[in-house]
Amino acid sequence: MSEYFDIRDWDGNRTGEMKERELVHRDGDIHGTAHVWVIRSNKETCRPEVLLQKRSKEKDIFPGCFDVSAAGHLGAGEDFPEAAVRELKEELGLEIKPEELERLFLNQETVRRTFHGKKVYDREVSAVYVLIKDVPAESLRLQKEEVESVEWMDMEKCRELMDGRKELFCVHPGEYTRIMDYADRMLAHELSPTWNEDCLSELDEWIESQGIYIRQ
Repeated sequence: MSEYFDIRDWDGNRTGEMKERELVHRDGDIHGTAHVWVIRSNKETCRPEVLLQKRSKEKDIFPGCFDVSAAGHLGAGEDFPEAAVRELKEELGLEIKPEELERLFLNQETVRRTFHGKKVYDREVSAVYVLIKDVPAESLRLQKEEVESVEWMDMEKCRELMDGRKELFCVHPGEYTRIMDYADRMLAHELSPTWNEDCLSELDEWIESQGIYIRQ
């Protein structure tokens, strides 16, 4: 059965035209995708991590590459939030409510490459979302036709690997930089050391041992 996409402009608006997936990727028509980055704070390292998926080797574009946590094309008549929730469920078996996602920005990307001996002209406008969720990778139910494996990776180490081994990834560098900035900002309160009750108790004992009087 043929898969159809809505043709869009670079702002993500439908033009009113629909085409088959294969023709869209042949002709370079702009179409929509949803990208969902799943991030968390690692309590042991006090550093942000990102959940990466490794694409199936059978994918028509970028087979076997590390990619966004969950991503996919918008089918004809589908909206960006709907596709984001659907892709999480289909690719990772992760069921969430739309309000758990935060949409950050639109990203435009053009790729002209040859995969499996076929030339591809891919022009996508992607709605980029973030989901903050600490979920064990082994608990996810992967869609084997799409996803070979998933793994949590330190975000800074991931960036270093992307810079040094670009061929392993199909992630837009500018998009990833903005996700890193978001993680640093939103997870800072979880990653920074805080005074807990034990620390405060030890501080009180030290103050008392020093004979220090603190006026209330």
